[in-house]
Amino acid sequence: MILQTTLSLAAAAALITIWHMLRIGRLRASEKIVHGDGGNEALIRKMRAQSNFLENTPFVLILVAAIEMTEKGGTWLAIVGAVFMLGRVMHAIGMDGSGANFSRAVGTLIAMLTLVGLGVIAVLITFGRF
Repeated sequence: MILQTTLSLAAAAALITIWHMLRIGRLRASEKIVHGDGGNEALIRKMRAQSNFLENTPFVLILVAAIEMTEKGGTWLAIVGAVFMLGRVMHAIGMDGSGANFSRAVGTLIAMLTLVGLGVIAVLITFGRF
């Protein structure tokens, strides 16, 4: 069984992770911070955004894969996953500060709703209700 949605979302997650690494790396180079955060507020925010991505994304990928394996997924699952990834990018941009709190809040809300929604669907599938 090929889990196309899971594979596509895992590929997107890899690219977003690289994007985070590049953002952090550029800032480290320009500020000459080799280890840690150097007390640099901008670097702390970027590192935290990457950490938040890495904290949430594995759970979404696991839930998507599990749902996809039950053959209860479909286009809706791919859309949910794509919106989640977009929300994670919005969150990271919002973490940059400069009055972008709306982007951060929307990204956070999308992550929470995705996790709750997929979790509920997984439970419903478990009990034959979906």
